[in-house]
Amino acid sequence: MIFRRPSFVPSFSRFLQFSSGFHKPAANAGAPSTHGIHVFHCPDEVGIVAKLSECIASHGGNIHSVDVFVPDNKPVFYSRSEFVFDPARWSRDALENDFRKLGKLFNAERSVVRVPDLDPNYKIAVFASKQDHCLVDLLYRWQEGRLPVDINCVISNHDRASNNHVIRFLESHGIPYHYLPITSGNKREEEILNLVADTDFLVLARYMQVFSGRFLAAYGKDVINIHHGLLPSFKGGHPSKQAYDAGVKLIGATTHFVTEELDAGPIIEQMVERVSHRDTLESFVQKSENLEKQCLAQAIRSYCELRVLPYESNRTVVF
Repeated sequence: MIFRRPSFVPSFSRFLQFSSGFHKPAANAGAPSTHGIHVFHCPDEVGIVAKLSECIASHGGNIHSVDVFVPDNKPVFYSRSEFVFDPARWSRDALENDFRKLGKLFNAERSVVRVPDLDPNYKIAVFASKQDHCLVDLLYRWQEGRLPVDINCVISNHDRASNNHVIRFLESHGIPYHYLPITSGNKREEEILNLVADTDFLVLARYMQVFSGRFLAAYGKDVINIHHGLLPSFKGGHPSKQAYDAGVKLIGATTHFVTEELDAGPIIEQMVERVSHRDTLESFVQKSENLEKQCLAQAIRSYCELRVLPYESNRTVVF
């Protein structure tokens, strides 16, 4: 279980160095405030939080929150900071460069900064098969501005009629729909790679096909999948019926990163709901689908807000 602790807990000496800069107000309180997010992953040592605070405060920025995680058995430091700053005093390019220098100072494996108001939305492609409840939910949330993404295209191995509600929605918003029938001898992976070349990550919204290790290596970016169950239970086909027949009392959904091993990638988000002997298979499936929609949307939001960091070989830190 990941233990989240405030940034002043790891050591008393870190607290002394950090406290001097944390509450320092922006130099010009009347200046417009722009929201920034920074995530850091590096070997642990004294003074990291102090340097992060100093970097932000020295440019008139003000920290609003900091989450820190240092495992008890491993000298590794993870943090996520939210702050406000004035781009007139600290330009986007200068901000990027300063955090890059900080990353080099601490030999960071990851030092990423994002400014939602200035940076472009993440570009994604959404994959779906015949079931479209997750796809429709993502399209609705995107239309309402609830997800900070731009949808480059939707790709499916299922053909939808021209008057289908999904097709009509995509056409009205100028989002291309690519129907690529898949066979055991032709996974269409080269075509898919060409279609998603300009994306930042991929979302599998109940896409019932498996990408090869070669495809994942060639794409080289994250792929997020929604699994209809609490991994590692009820893998394979008809998981809702498997769980229903087993008489489970809790059902769930799991969003995870895609790896070569089927449904075994690092978990990003999980959600559960109680069911009982009074549930029918129909109500059981409906509850399961609602969980899938919520779980996938939450994972995408967390990913876009830089809340998800790789931890060890097959785990994640989710701030």
